[in-house]
Amino acid sequence: MAVDTSPRVFLIFGNGWIATQIKELLLASEKTVITTLVRTENREQVLSELKTHSPTNVINCAGARGTPNVDWCEDHKVETVRSNILGVLNLVDCCYQLGIHVTQIGSACIFDREPTPVPKTPFFTEEDEPFYEGSWYSRSRLLSEKTISHYPNVLVLRIRVPIAADLHPGNLLTRLLKYDKVNSLLASGSVLPSLLPGAILLAENGVTGTYNLVNPNAFTNNDVMALAKKHIRPDLTWENFEFNDMLKVLKAPRCNPVFDPTKLVTKLKEFGYEVKDSHEALEDLFIEMKTKGY
Repeated sequence: MAVDTSPRVFLIFGNGWIATQIKELLLASEKTVITTLVRTENREQVLSELKTHSPTNVINCAGARGTPNVDWCEDHKVETVRSNILGVLNLVDCCYQLGIHVTQIGSACIFDREPTPVPKTPFFTEEDEPFYEGSWYSRSRLLSEKTISHYPNVLVLRIRVPIAADLHPGNLLTRLLKYDKVNSLLASGSVLPSLLPGAILLAENGVTGTYNLVNPNAFTNNDVMALAKKHIRPDLTWENFEFNDMLKVLKAPRCNPVFDPTKLVTKLKEFGYEVKDSHEALEDLFIEMKTKGY
């Protein structure tokens, strides 16, 4: 499939960690990029931004996730609803009315599996109905996706435990390095340097529908910690939680889904983009971090 090379104007809602990475990639490819900080739940402000900038593409990275983790959402339910449900629906609907393609950076934490060492197959695909609402964060993302999935102008990209070559607070690695004990369950994850260029390809070519933006082959927190020890933290040590012991220290449970990324891999091949296996992508990421001096 030919890649669309027509002029594009990208309007990004949000200026957080993932939004910044997307913006840098777009600027590196000489795209016109505008970032806005208006509240997505404010319809008048959203419509004003859309009409002022006339974007060809909107990417929504705004949303409540919480600091230091999603337990924040348990104590800030109204803020989470306004951002993750009302704001998302409002932005998508405004873009629909104006005929603008919108990419929603969503969450894959709307599925779960039994906490067994070896996940049962078949793994989750985009055809499976999302169901997990064990945390307020997941519930908000679940309701949001169910609401916007019927709009014909939307590309939903589900991300899980994103990791990149830095130590930003939102990075899975940053959080793991702070812990003495980690969960060792196998699950899918998003190695962003290997996935965000593909996400941009999908957006600029007007692809719609839902995609699990995760790398092929699941990995564990132990895999991440072992690579950190190999490349950037030679003295690193850690222990593993038993699953039930981990739940005792959390306000809300966590999910550990494993996905089949065939739909994503197949679609991106149409545009000449290969999605790296998670283990290859993680190895490359830590080599980059070592080069950067982390």
